[in-house]
Order: sequence, then structure tokens, then C-alpha cells
Amino acid sequence: MSGYFITFEGGEGAGKTTVLHAAGKALEEQGYDVMTTREPGGIEIAEQIRNVILDPANTKMQKRTEALLFAAARHQHLTEKVLPAMDAGKIVLCDRFIDSSLAYQGYAQGLGMEEVFSVNQFAIQDCMPHLTLFFDIDPKIGLARIAANKNRERNRLDLKTIRFHEQVYEAYHILLKRFPDRIHSINADQSIEAVKDEALKQIVFHLEK
Repeated sequence: MSGYFITFEGGEGAGKTTVLHAAGKALEEQGYDVMTTREPGGIEIAEQIRNVILDPANTKMQKRTEALLFAAARHQHLTEKVLPAMDAGKIVLCDRFIDSSLAYQGYAQGLGMEEVFSVNQFAIQDCMPHLTLFFDIDPKIGLARIAANKNRERNRLDLKTIRFHEQVYEAYHILLKRFPDRIHSINADQSIEAVKDEALKQIVFHLEK
């Protein structure tokens, strides 16, 4: 496998999705073979699971059901799209991966990081990202960005309290300490252009190592 797997992580409104596509375009202009994708989703089956998970009407969904659905979508997406792209030598930029499950379901939902990690190990079969960029922004600022963005899709996460999003933020900082060689923090409380430049600098540095 000659490809490179890079994941983009962060709380709501961190700007990671916008930066991911901008960074992907910039990398292509530099001659890299890039594929961008997202979780949950990226392929037909996983997109269907995404619709179930994020549907605001599904308020009765159990926490463990949610965690298992994320893991199921992750396995399908990984085997159908990510691994073949890496086998073809592509740089894969993925909007969310296992760290999202650890932060959202494991920590903020109270299922336990180790428990959720165990479920996801079955799903990903030890295929961890080479590099993860964490877009660090205060949850209140991120949520204010979302409130101001009328074009953003509204989903079940929008029903969560500010305390939930603060716990997600706490979780990512725990993960930063746990995986210091893989996860690198990006200051997301800057202009999108500045955040993109910082992210691109980190990506190119690791690709050239």
C-alpha cells in the first residue's frame, strides 16, 4: 500500500470540511494524486446509514445503536473506497474517522473511549490514519459560526446542548495527548485562508518526510 491516509477532525463549526476541499485542490495543483471523502458517508451504503444517524426525527436512537451504525458505515467506506484508493497510491483526505467516534460517542455520550475504540477496531482492522489534523476552536465560536451559516445542513447533532459540544472538545484534547505522533492541532480560530495554509504546511511536511 503506497497511499497516505489523512483525516480531518474537530467540533461543529471548526471549518474542517471547507479546509479539506481547499487543501485537496492545492495538493492537486502541486501534482499530488488526491481523493477527498467524508464520514459517515462517501459511498452509497454509508450515505444511507448517515441519513439514519443524523435524521433529527430519530430522537429515540440509543447511544450504542449510534456507535454501531457509525462503525458499520466506517467499515463499508474504508473497504469500498479508502483502501482501494490507497492501493492505487492516492492521498486520501477524509472528513472525520475513528477519532470522531471516540470523542462524540465514547466521551461526550458516555459510552467510554476504550469501549468505542474496541468496536471500531473490529470495523477498521488496524487501519489507522497516517496523519490526523485537529481543527481547534472554542465550541461556542464554532456553534456561532453554524448559526450564522444558513446553507449548512441541520442534523440531530444540532439538538445537543453546549455542554455536549464542550465534552467533545475536551475529548479531542485527550486524544491529542494519547496520539501525539499522529494528531496535530491546527488553530481554527483564524481566517479560512490562514487555517488552510497551516493545514497544507502540515500535510506537505508529513508527505515529504
